[in-house]
Amino acid sequence: MANSTSPDIIYTKVDEAPQLASASLLPIIRVFATAAGISIGTKDISLAGRIIAAFPERLTDAQRQPDDLAELGELVKNPEANVIKLPNISASGPQLLAAIKELQSQGYDLPDYPEEPSSDAEKKARAKYDAIKGSAVNPVLREGNSDRRAAVAVKKYAMANPHSMGAWASDSKTRVSTMSKGDFRSNETSVTLKEAQAGPARIEHAGPDGTVTVLKDGVTFPVGTIVDATFMSAKALDAFLTEQIDATKAEGTLFSIHLKATMMKVSDPILFGHAVHAFLKPVFDKYASELAAAGVDANSGLGTMFATLEGMTGGDVIKAEIDALMAERPPLYMVNSDKGITNLHVPSDVIIDASIPALIRAGGKGWGPDGKEADTNCVIPDSSYAPVYDEAIAYFKETGALDPTTAGTVQNVGLMAQKAEEYGSHPTTFEIPADGTVSMIAANGDVIHEHRVEKGDIWRSASTRKAPIENWVQLAIERQKAEGCDAIFWLDETRAHDAELIKLVKPLLAAAGVADNFKIMAPRAATRVSFETIRRGETTIAITGNVLRDYLTDLFPILELGTSAKMLSIVKLMNGGGLFETGAGGSAPKHVQQLMEENHLRWDSLGEFCALGESLKYFGTVTGNARASILGAAVDAATQGILDNNKSPGRKLGQPDNRDSHFYFALYWAQALAAQTKDSGLADHFAPIAEALSGNEDLIVRELHEGRGKEVDIGGYYHTDPEKTDAVMAPSATLNRILGKG
Repeated sequence: MANSTSPDIIYTKVDEAPQLASASLLPIIRVFATAAGISIGTKDISLAGRIIAAFPERLTDAQRQPDDLAELGELVKNPEANVIKLPNISASGPQLLAAIKELQSQGYDLPDYPEEPSSDAEKKARAKYDAIKGSAVNPVLREGNSDRRAAVAVKKYAMANPHSMGAWASDSKTRVSTMSKGDFRSNETSVTLKEAQAGPARIEHAGPDGTVTVLKDGVTFPVGTIVDATFMSAKALDAFLTEQIDATKAEGTLFSIHLKATMMKVSDPILFGHAVHAFLKPVFDKYASELAAAGVDANSGLGTMFATLEGMTGGDVIKAEIDALMAERPPLYMVNSDKGITNLHVPSDVIIDASIPALIRAGGKGWGPDGKEADTNCVIPDSSYAPVYDEAIAYFKETGALDPTTAGTVQNVGLMAQKAEEYGSHPTTFEIPADGTVSMIAANGDVIHEHRVEKGDIWRSASTRKAPIENWVQLAIERQKAEGCDAIFWLDETRAHDAELIKLVKPLLAAAGVADNFKIMAPRAATRVSFETIRRGETTIAITGNVLRDYLTDLFPILELGTSAKMLSIVKLMNGGGLFETGAGGSAPKHVQQLMEENHLRWDSLGEFCALGESLKYFGTVTGNARASILGAAVDAATQGILDNNKSPGRKLGQPDNRDSHFYFALYWAQALAAQTKDSGLADHFAPIAEALSGNEDLIVRELHEGRGKEVDIGGYYHTDPEKTDAVMAPSATLNRILGKG
């Protein structure tokens, strides 16, 4: 039950469209939860909130706020944890800079981001900002492994109301291109630490003259940890990109690069920068000194580069040469053809786990600069997981598009607890400053990894602890037993890291007596088998590492359901407790733009509904609060009502939007509670609410639609004004009155 220090359920405050939706939905949740004696609290893990929390010494008392992410990081280690986590921004460099600028304009005395820190104060500020970038939130909160699958109601609805699917042609030129040497997969080494090697390790760079620089010290690993290390050759990368630009031109397709510059916040922005540089190499070579003096950074993309050129002497001449070069290059895959935003404009605009599935769903077509669809060369430099997408595209060329009305489903059990397989993130990823050797040295002095590197190479290390692996295998056993279906560990025995995992997985399955219930397959083969399985209308469970968990829980849901935002995502925390995630937020920026321009929010809160139901039922089970369980079951009924009655948001102005959906969710939730017979007190409480909502339906909908089609002011993008946001997102006085919200 509620106490004075910790609410029963924590609902996270995040960014963009999910946070705008919360302004409408969260007050409804609180009204209903109160009837069961459940308190709902919030913790701010938004990008703006994390920035504000990092600089309390520079802010006024009214501006300061606690480090909610750190507090949540401790809470999820406790058995009583119950957190509903919405998708947050994993900030790229440009997003971080934009958020800082916005907060400064609102009166927050924050330091600028120091690109080249020199003073101690600048170095300290840079360290704080860098800790906020990328996948800073999820590794802190994910003290458990993930169970992701389509909720039964959502899957049934998708089959009965299929989303559009593009037609695949067997002669499609769309393909995946990836490196065959010199990339992260090719150079990977992996070891499982022995007892003597456990403890604090360090990473060193030794130059040709013998000078040793400690890149990172005190990275502590317990015994049994799988520790990987690898590097991407900058020369091999540049040669590959040049080759693919030329090949794309010859093939007459669109050029696109697919990375994850948000989660892999150190490595992938650099890879993105190499792509920008390769595409405009003649210009970068000719104007190297001028561009450097102006502070042009290819890692930030063409958008920032073009903005810089507008304000620099001679910038118009360079821009004209860029335009001429672009006309000679292959056409670029576009993020927004109407606005001229290319694949190379902003590193965070094209995220591989959303962009490739969307292209596959569209029949292998991407949008070109002419506003037309075209076949595409999907460039994925690292070959670790590129075969998944390559095989998917090959499969659909052979078989044609998937039919959502008959397709089965791919569930996922993902290894992610305690920062498992956090590739490409600070603080163990480095752009190498000089030729030499990078070594990782264990606590006992053993050199466990050693790579010869050159200046500009990207070296990285990742680790996976034994306890999360054991928990992951146990979760897989439980899910397979519950479903009784095909289950595959997506592990490649020819890859160094996977080979170490297999050494643990096989004995654990054998000890549990269930080895015959599972297959172990390399990702390419597992992709083919999984598509064949769901084409037969059957279920399979993909048991994967962290990155594939991220990729597959977009790929399959986007093809099965039309979106990954409607997935049921449960994290069973290793110390007890539950983290209930609400789906993806990749299209959230476009949603915010549409709201501000025409007061229509198409964000679908179905993921929030699913997470809420699971959270309430879980709370009821662990606390013995029967009313919480009843509320949770009624949430499921309300979610089914949203689907059955087609009350999900539409994409276009004039259709129902997110606020309409929330009203009907409240109506169906109240009706379900009024109709249930397990608790007469709850039924009596919600019967008049249900009646009032139903009786005022036309009026409420009319009030919700007042002001649609007009621009609205929410006081910011990354840091909105609460009062302005509430006015926009909860505009029905009648609904507010019935629910006691005002």
